[in-house]
Amino acid sequence: MPNRVLIIDDDKELCKLLKKCVEKEDITAELAHTGTDGLKLALQGNYHLIVLDVMLPEMDGFQILEKIRSISAVPVLMLTAKTASTDKVNGLRSGADDYLTKPFVVEEFTARVLSLIRRYTTLNTGSMEETNRLSFQGLIIDLDTRIVAIGNKQIELHAKEFDILCYLAKNKGKILTKQQIYEEVWQEQYAYDDNNIMGYISKLRKSIEPDPNSQTYIQTVKGVGYRFSREV
Repeated sequence: MPNRVLIIDDDKELCKLLKKCVEKEDITAELAHTGTDGLKLALQGNYHLIVLDVMLPEMDGFQILEKIRSISAVPVLMLTAKTASTDKVNGLRSGADDYLTKPFVVEEFTARVLSLIRRYTTLNTGSMEETNRLSFQGLIIDLDTRIVAIGNKQIELHAKEFDILCYLAKNKGKILTKQQIYEEVWQEQYAYDDNNIMGYISKLRKSIEPDPNSQTYIQTVKGVGYRFSREV
């Protein structure tokens, strides 16, 4: 599958030019011209890089970057027409991976895009091979070290919370009953229906969900059980 880039900039002609640049490198590019549209795509799609302008209609680049970083470690290359060093500092401190000031040479843009994607994909591939990880949209579960991370933030989980999360994640998209979860995690026969599983699921959501009520990762299937979202 080709690498995918999202370009968020209100300059439509520049977007077309940048799209042509990355497509020459066999990279698929999607475009958004407002902050709202860009954020929607950024949170829904699985991209290898996001190119993000600072000055945008409806939402600025810093607001979008903050939302992205709350759930994802995808590389972000920020663009701006401003020359003030404070913009660059603010962007990098907010989680941007690189910065380009307009006007820039398209060859430099392409080189930075390739470098960021290469670093991101190499790191992810190496991590999967070396440490047995499960990676989803903004969520990483390290099965060897029992470490869970959202973006760059490490999440502390109770042992049983981690085991439940792993079991659900390994069965992504599959509906699992309370009985199945209990017998897998506790290694005991499930004799009755209590609130034990519900309590652990509630704590898990508070730890890993961007919004505990959104069910981005762990979904409740009423009357049946739980499912790890197939969309992440």
